[in-house]
Amino acid sequence: MNSPLFEFTNQRLTYEGRLVLDNLSLRIHPGERVALIGGSGSGKSTLLKALREQCPDQIAWCPQQPGLVPMLSTFHNIYMGALHRHSVFYNLANLIKPLPAAKRAVSEIAQAIELQHQLFSPVDRLSGGQQQRTSIGRALIQERSVFLGDEPVSGIDEYQSEVLLNLIFQRHNTVVLALHDVAQALRVCSRVIGLKDGAIILDAPSAELEASDLADIYGISDSSLNPPRQ
Repeated sequence: MNSPLFEFTNQRLTYEGRLVLDNLSLRIHPGERVALIGGSGSGKSTLLKALREQCPDQIAWCPQQPGLVPMLSTFHNIYMGALHRHSVFYNLANLIKPLPAAKRAVSEIAQAIELQHQLFSPVDRLSGGQQQRTSIGRALIQERSVFLGDEPVSGIDEYQSEVLLNLIFQRHNTVVLALHDVAQALRVCSRVIGLKDGAIILDAPSAELEASDLADIYGISDSSLNPPRQ
């Protein structure tokens, strides 16, 4: 197997001075599709942040809170993911009036995430789900090999979320997602990591798991476990 892309050995991860994950040992290799599951406060976001810090230049980042610029259009918010590839003058020109090449690149992304008809609408006029898709588009246009997403499809209906996740997998070699939908995690990812009480309590191939195997992570015994969408 290739050398790990991410690696932790007996590490402590904190958030605002509070210990979140203790004695963490974990390896994630190139090409893996990993789901992080666990209740609120279990450390999923903290772990994603630590992963991001290990190789930031390779990572397309899609946070739970999109951080979009409300008064700017969908076009400009998606284009922000490509700022690092261009000069300041090129970026300023696109802010004033989109240049043909930039418009083509962003339009292709918008078409893929079904926002082509909202391309020049201010994002504060979009629904919550459309804003989440805009955030995904901003990550996709970065053209990085690794995608890290913190519940990137939590506000999107099941059919559209599956389409978007497949798009993410098609465009990235390695994907790590915090997901709250256990059934979805088992369907779309090849490996599931469960977090609880400051530790990894489960790390297994999804093909070897059932939803009932994950119930203890959420402190329940329901074999039809499927946390509600937020």
